[in-house]
Amino acid sequence: MIKIGQYNTLEVVKLVDFGVFLYGGEDIGNILLPKNSVPAGTQLGDELNVFIYFDSQDDIIATTTEPLVQVGEFAKLRVVGVSSFGAFVDWGLVKDLLVPFSEQRRKLEEGDNVMLRVYTDKASGRIVGSTKFNRFLDNTPADYTVDQEVKVVIIEITDLGYKVAIENEHSGLIFKTESFGKLFVGKKLRAFVKELRPDGKISLSLQKAGRGKVDDLSDKVLKSLERKGGFMPLSDKSSPDEIFEAFRTSKATFKKTIGGLYKQGLIEITREGIQLKDND
Repeated sequence: MIKIGQYNTLEVVKLVDFGVFLYGGEDIGNILLPKNSVPAGTQLGDELNVFIYFDSQDDIIATTTEPLVQVGEFAKLRVVGVSSFGAFVDWGLVKDLLVPFSEQRRKLEEGDNVMLRVYTDKASGRIVGSTKFNRFLDNTPADYTVDQEVKVVIIEITDLGYKVAIENEHSGLIFKTESFGKLFVGKKLRAFVKELRPDGKISLSLQKAGRGKVDDLSDKVLKSLERKGGFMPLSDKSSPDEIFEAFRTSKATFKKTIGGLYKQGLIEITREGIQLKDND
C-alpha cells in the first residue's frame, strides 16, 4: 500500500514526454513523476525510491526531491506565508505545507521558525503540520530498556532541560545536568535511555552510563587517529564544544578516555593534541 507523505519504492510502468508513470497499486493507479525529477537513464521496469505527496491541484504526485520532514516526523520549519486557512511552512518541496489555525498553539506569522509534527488529516486525507505535537506522543506503551540507544529530536526547552521526541513516538527528557554541546530545538541526536520511571516518564543521557561510554569512546578516538594519519588537534585543553563536535561526548569523559589510552601506552598527549604512539 502506498504511504502518502513518505518514501515508497515504485516501478516505472510508462515513459512519457513530461516524465514517467509509477505503479501505485490498484487503489491509486499510476502516479506521475515529473520530468525534472526523473533520474537520467530511467527505463521501463526500473524501481525508483520516491516521495509521494499532493501537488497544488491535490493530485497524488511523486518526486525525487528530498523533503525536510516526512509524515510521522518532527521538524523545525520556517513559516513562509499566512492565509485564511492557516500558515504555510517550507518543507523543501514546491508546494508548501499547511499548518491549519486549529493546529497552532499560538498564531503563526511569516518568518517564524516553529517546531511541528507532520501528519495525515483523517478527515481530508491531506498532509498537514501541527504545533500541538504533544498529542502525537505517548499514545502507545513505551518498550525501551535502560542503556538502549534511541533517535531523538529536541522539541522544547524547559526549566528542567530538553524535552525530546523519542523515535517520533514517545516523549522524554534530557536533564540540564546530562546535557553538553550545542543543543537547540529541532536538533536530532542519538541518546541513551537512562531511567524508565514508574509514572511512565523517560529520562535520557547523551552518553552511555558507566564503563561502557569510556570503552566505546576509546575505540572511536583510536579509529579517528588512524584515519587522520595518527594525529588529532584535540586534548584535555580543548573546549567542550570542540570535543562534542568531534565525538558527541562531554569533556570530562573525553579526558578520562585519553587518560586511559595514555596509560595503556597507545597515545601521546602533547600541547598541540594527541598522537597515536608507534609501538613497532
